[in-house]
Amino acid sequence: MTTVAERTDNPGRVQGQLMAATHPELAGKVAVVTGAGRGMGARFAAGLARRGVRVVGADLDEQLMAATATELEAELAATDPHATGTVVPSQVDVRDADQCARLADHAVEQFGHLDFWVNNAGIFPEAPVGDISPEQIRATLSINVEGVLFGAQAAARHMAAGGSIVNMASVAAVRVRRGRAAYCSSKAAVQHLTECLAVELGDAGIRVNALAPGFIDTEMTRWVQDDPAALAKALDNVPLHRLGSPEEVLGPLLFLLSDSARYVTGHTLAVDGGSRHV
Repeated sequence: MTTVAERTDNPGRVQGQLMAATHPELAGKVAVVTGAGRGMGARFAAGLARRGVRVVGADLDEQLMAATATELEAELAATDPHATGTVVPSQVDVRDADQCARLADHAVEQFGHLDFWVNNAGIFPEAPVGDISPEQIRATLSINVEGVLFGAQAAARHMAAGGSIVNMASVAAVRVRRGRAAYCSSKAAVQHLTECLAVELGDAGIRVNALAPGFIDTEMTRWVQDDPAALAKALDNVPLHRLGSPEEVLGPLLFLLSDSARYVTGHTLAVDGGSRHV
């Protein structure tokens, strides 16, 4: 059975195999994943639920999130009838601090506590520097940066020592991409914000880290995958010479949330096939 977490329609790409690492200590934990209606967020929600985590998947598109949660629950039941993990849908606009706070409250009301928060929601705008509008840069910084801050604030109000927050940065935080100045600058801000949050929330025993994916086989990279010349050029700048699979980002996420990383905080983990070095 092909699951949401494994699907790809790109011949020749490495398929997303389910990760061998199980991290049994994750079972029974409660996580919020924003931007979970599609793409990487849906993969994160699925992967956590498969390991017994009770996930509140949140998205701006309430109907999409509900449909995705239903699909993920069906896949979970088909693969493991005795699974203890679950995906509960919710709606959130991460630009709104009050909505993020209510999302955290909802998770605690549903499951009694909050252990993990994954700030995955984001946008990927494109425009040459001269064409970046005030609306575009405001929207990008609001969703990609303020959304991370508001999510971390909401999570920290409920988390006990041992809680873990993971933000989504990008290889674009350290590499310039033409036409992506708004996006690149927002992800650089996320990387530094992660360090700031780690220092201050460390007083409460809460860890904060980030993931920095490169070219991953998701909807967000469709623009380059649909252009053979652009794809070939992109892969020339990846030492492993291939796209990554969503499961290859899920593995590092599980590590950062797990006890294996309990002394890791303020770190941005690159998952980019080495492209940041080229």
